[in-house]
Amino acid sequence: MTSPVLRSWQRCLNSGLDWSADGRGEPEGRSALTEARDRNERLLRFASDIMEHLFEQIRASGSMVILADNQGMILHGLGDPDFFSRAQRVALQPGSSWNESLRGTNAIGTALKEAAPIEVIGAEHFFLRNNFLTCSAAPLLDPEGQMLGVLDISADYRGKPRHTLGLVRLAAQMIERRLFEVEFAGEILVSLHMRSECVGGPQEGLLALSADGHVLGANAVARSLLAEHKGLLGQEFSALFRQPFGPFTDRARRNPFSLQSLDTRSGTALQARLLSMTPQRLIPPPKPARSTSSATAPASDSRGTRLTLDSLATGDAHLETALKRAKRILGKDIPLLIQGESGVGKELFAQAFHCSGPRREGPFVALNCAAIPENLIESELFGYAGGAFTGARREGSIGKIQQAHGGTLFLDEIGDMPLTMQARLLRVLQERCVAPVGSQNQVPVDISLVCATHRVLRDAIRAGSFREDLYYRVNGLTVTLPALRERSDIRRIVKMLVETEAGDREAIQVHESAMELFERQGNRITFS
Repeated sequence: MTSPVLRSWQRCLNSGLDWSADGRGEPEGRSALTEARDRNERLLRFASDIMEHLFEQIRASGSMVILADNQGMILHGLGDPDFFSRAQRVALQPGSSWNESLRGTNAIGTALKEAAPIEVIGAEHFFLRNNFLTCSAAPLLDPEGQMLGVLDISADYRGKPRHTLGLVRLAAQMIERRLFEVEFAGEILVSLHMRSECVGGPQEGLLALSADGHVLGANAVARSLLAEHKGLLGQEFSALFRQPFGPFTDRARRNPFSLQSLDTRSGTALQARLLSMTPQRLIPPPKPARSTSSATAPASDSRGTRLTLDSLATGDAHLETALKRAKRILGKDIPLLIQGESGVGKELFAQAFHCSGPRREGPFVALNCAAIPENLIESELFGYAGGAFTGARREGSIGKIQQAHGGTLFLDEIGDMPLTMQARLLRVLQERCVAPVGSQNQVPVDISLVCATHRVLRDAIRAGSFREDLYYRVNGLTVTLPALRERSDIRRIVKMLVETEAGDREAIQVHESAMELFERQGNRITFS
């Protein structure tokens, strides 16, 4: 079987394209771009923040993230300034069409033609002019399997970011999932896969079913798993699976988190979980203003003023970089991951981030994943219904996630979270709903997520102790806080601490010899 790139070259040659021609073309014009954006308004709306999330993974690598429609016209792009200017010279910019019939072999146009993810590197591009590029693209499909567009990462092939095809495929799956969930909000959603560990991850199949068990929609994975059934939409559950629809939903109601085996009519064994039922099963979310004893009061200075990202600026260049990066996502639905050694002030930074954004009046709820026994973390995080287990309070308990509704949930040392809890947390982040232990009710939650860890999560993924799909969910933007031994602002920190301790009392002076001692011993001071 020939490769997609070879097939594309053959199509280009057969159509009469000249590989040595300019191949640049001109943008379609502002009016054409405006019309294309209007036609694809929903796709742009759901893709834009995921594109920002994706760009943060490759920032400063000389690359850009691109969204194109189903004709290959570029709708939106985010890029490093230096590479963006080079890309414009070959019209790799909004308003330009990169359809294969116009631009020859390229990731955007060829992914559309092949209806599959593709990577086109350097001289694999048909036109010589584009040989400096390396591009990775994945198609975007609607719940009926129709082409919506393409998500692409383009870069200079000599400095290509690592794992770009994997990143762009995962981001495309996230966009497709959002569109799927909105399209079928309130319907019965079923997650399924051949492997149980993939249920709950980005590789899972999704089916949307009506109340009487008819298929309303299916994502690409589900269509692949049920490929033997032509015309999947409108099929009855009983025509797809050997198990009846009623008993399947009844078992799911009794134990909403359990996996069930489903055998297709052709004999393929699948693992499945019911994700959601109708809106009537949802219970109202807790009110944002409700105070809880476990919500942490945001940190304040000696005058009672809340600490913000601006107030943390003390002149150190490394810290200033972290502050500037965090400010860029204030008010956006992008999770923040704070990395750094123990004692560098990760929770203080998280509180300042919370107090700097539009959720500042909401609760700030913190949970240290390393400090709670594994058998208790589930009820702490998700809460529990009355009588859910031996020793449970009769009235039940609201978990940290619900307590953070309308505000910020801070998960410290998330690298130490048990794998079983990681799967449940991923589900909450995907569905924006939480089910307390022992309850069948899904509670909608609106939270800003901030996580922190001293571990290298990439190493934990390789070791099998941290889920890669959860990593991409919590790692919208990463900031790394420097250890005090690496900082240049020890004197300023000491003065701030002294002022805080002194309060309204007479100012305390620090002798120069003492200050020099603090500077020498900075690596022994922590914020914990």
